[in-house]
Amino acid sequence: MAKNGKARRQPVETIRGPLKDSHSDRQSAACVPLTPQTQSPSYRLAYADDDFMCREELRPVRLQLELLKTEMVLAERGIKSTVVMFGGARIPAPGQAAWAARNDVQKRNLEAASVFYDEARAFARKCSEFSATLDYQEYVVTTGGGPGVMEAGNRGAADVGAPTIGLNIVLPHEQAPNAFVTPELSFNFHYFAIRKMHFLMRAKAIVIFPGGFGTLDEMFEAITLIQTKRMAPIPLILFGKQFWHRIIDFDSLAEFGTIAPEDVDLLNFVETADEAWEVIARTYGINTPEPAL
Repeated sequence: MAKNGKARRQPVETIRGPLKDSHSDRQSAACVPLTPQTQSPSYRLAYADDDFMCREELRPVRLQLELLKTEMVLAERGIKSTVVMFGGARIPAPGQAAWAARNDVQKRNLEAASVFYDEARAFARKCSEFSATLDYQEYVVTTGGGPGVMEAGNRGAADVGAPTIGLNIVLPHEQAPNAFVTPELSFNFHYFAIRKMHFLMRAKAIVIFPGGFGTLDEMFEAITLIQTKRMAPIPLILFGKQFWHRIIDFDSLAEFGTIAPEDVDLLNFVETADEAWEVIARTYGINTPEPAL
């Protein structure tokens, strides 16, 4: 991949044979004379029939397609690993109003939390600058593609001209991806389960900022997979120790016996982008140059 983040290689060429390909037949089928027979839904090519593809019986096929599409695009771009950033969609950028606040207390808390927007943006810049040294094949910043902390992550990568991935999902709100996701790496999902798989399949680290139910869901999914050894151990980095210890008493879980005492050690608490990157650098033996005096 070139330094501008363009695709390194093209998809594997389709094998050319004597049979017509599906693209040609789809075009031909769209040009047939209009008759009662050709206008019947039964006449549509199965793979080009949206109503058919949305039938209940086709759910296994749709699951497979959502897994395959993103996997194929990332493989074609040569992306081997990612750094995944989770966090609240409601946290505003510094100086912006807390659009999601329902009362003065929420407004005060969310606007104070804008410090995490800045740290997420700075952390994503650090990841992306290192990713550039690896031709953007490794440590590619990945978010859920929405606003708030997700926007900050994609924005930090875009600040330094790096490609950045957004895994969006169809919701009543936040459907449009933020403007900083690389367009060719902007994906949309129907199935939460498949989206979660793509978050974790290439992850070198998972970085978690304060957030709500969605962030907690994503965090505990990752912790559980590592705790149960269904996933190799990777850095789990939580920004904002005070926030996390206020809403979850991890030590009490260990004291009660529902998790092992060493399970608490799976979590790394940090406050700044520099601290978060140091956890990753230490884990993977990355030599970070000393800042110039």
